[in-house]
Amino acid sequence: MERTEAVMKYLDDLPYDLDAVVVTGDVADHALPTEYQKARALLSSRHPVMVCPGNHDDRAAFRRFLLHQPESTAPINQARRFGDAVIALCDSSVPGKGEGMLEEETLTWLEDLLDQTRRSTPVLVGFHHPPALLHEPFIDGIRQFGAERLAALADRHPNLRAFLCGHAHTAAATTFAGRPLLVAPGVVSTLRLPWERRAHAEDYVHLDQPPAVAFHILDDGGRLTTHYRSVMTG
Repeated sequence: MERTEAVMKYLDDLPYDLDAVVVTGDVADHALPTEYQKARALLSSRHPVMVCPGNHDDRAAFRRFLLHQPESTAPINQARRFGDAVIALCDSSVPGKGEGMLEEETLTWLEDLLDQTRRSTPVLVGFHHPPALLHEPFIDGIRQFGAERLAALADRHPNLRAFLCGHAHTAAATTFAGRPLLVAPGVVSTLRLPWERRAHAEDYVHLDQPPAVAFHILDDGGRLTTHYRSVMTG
């Protein structure tokens, strides 16, 4: 809780307004109502906040206790327009499983959104699970599967400029479908990369690394630049 409070205070203390704060899932650990109620208070901000589910979340509880919406097990997809750009957050969670996949309902929703958006309007698409290998076996084993369908959709919509995700608990940058795939760092913990771990050890998590955030800047030419910042706690 202290780490989340530090991150949100850092963002609220910025001298400029952000178009959106994007939280890419795993809002809760055990999907308990009390966890979502705490998260709702912690994620309150002067900036608009967008949140999508992760593999630790439960859709029905997420809707009821975090979003204050009627309970439903349908995918939680949402979009926000800011200036001349759009952020689309897709639900990549698979109920009861660690890995991810975009359901047909979600892919249809995203395609409809892109079809209704002017071709000159850049769109950033976010979700929890990365759809590409990050070369970390533990995370790669529970990545987003069936990603060839998303890649085909991206090929049909050149104004889809980049993909944003979480899940890996490490700041990372790669490509998917010819676009940037930008992985948010962790707030609660940081992943130990394979070359940081002792042989055959399963010490996957750094708990002493500071939380961090990613700042995404989309300029007037549609070019995306990302800066990563650590946030001091205590």
